[in-house]
Amino acid sequence: MASHRRPKQPSRTRVTVLTTAAAAAVALSGNAANAAPSEKLSKNEVKAKVDKLYEEAEKATEEYDGAKEKQQKLQKEISTIQDNVARGQEQLNELRDSIGLAAAAQYRTGSIDSSVQLFLSSSPDDYLDKASTMDQLSAQQVAALKKVQEKQRELAQERAEASEKLKDLATTRTELGKKKKEVQAKLAAAQKLLNSLTAKEKAALAADEARASRDSSRQVLGSSSASSSRVAAAYAAAQSKLGTPYVYGASGPSSFDCSGLTSWAYAQAGISIPRTSEAQANIGTRIYSQSDLKVGDLVFFFNDLHHVGLYAGNGQILHAPRTGTVVRYESMSTIGGPFMFGVRV
Repeated sequence: MASHRRPKQPSRTRVTVLTTAAAAAVALSGNAANAAPSEKLSKNEVKAKVDKLYEEAEKATEEYDGAKEKQQKLQKEISTIQDNVARGQEQLNELRDSIGLAAAAQYRTGSIDSSVQLFLSSSPDDYLDKASTMDQLSAQQVAALKKVQEKQRELAQERAEASEKLKDLATTRTELGKKKKEVQAKLAAAQKLLNSLTAKEKAALAADEARASRDSSRQVLGSSSASSSRVAAAYAAAQSKLGTPYVYGASGPSSFDCSGLTSWAYAQAGISIPRTSEAQANIGTRIYSQSDLKVGDLVFFFNDLHHVGLYAGNGQILHAPRTGTVVRYESMSTIGGPFMFGVRV
């Protein structure tokens, strides 16, 4: 009689693997059937996204400029304090030397008193706090010890101040690094989008930019006068930089960001204004009506005031717009953000 063997059952592991593979195959085939081919963004869509990234980068740039300015200010303040501490320590050493010489003379003559001995072995603060011994000192010794005491307190305060500013400087440097990375990330994302365009599309965008600049330049002709000769000189300085490239964090003379241009231009006229747009918005006299603006007035845009330029007349401004552009004239209506107010310096 023939023997009948039951067919060997597949192992549980093999069943699991086969089932998983089959499920994955079904899922992949379903996704392949339903997935739409990736759509290429149009030139106008790319421009809109790039403009948004540039706006965000400019906002981060102003924050970067503010951190950089604070860092430079702290470094100067710390340097000044450290110089003061060094000079103060020299003065303290001289005071101590003079008291030491006086004590040595008294010792040689056998007339050194217990008060001076105490001073030489401990701090004058501890000694002077003991009022019962004050009558043991001569007037000259009292004056000398008080000078030492005052100088010690002064040096302690200055050292504490320097320590706090050094901590602030470390924090500011960290913030500066973060803002720099943020700007670079925004610019890299914008460049990636621009690289997705064809050569023809890139040329069309460049042509649009050039045409807008030419149109704005023509509209500026016959503009109103400045509020003063110095402001006129600042505006003329900015005009001399037409065509100069925008570079974030730059304040001239070969490249600028928006507030770098305005602060540089005013400096050429002998007028010192803050470095960042937010700080520049808090000087001078504010002008809320566009019709009241004069040539050379500072003009601010966006709710957070992260963009500034110089009024050029006829509804135009002279400014450093953003990465990929140059210092140029532009209509206030095409900045991309609302006009907030002007400032007359």
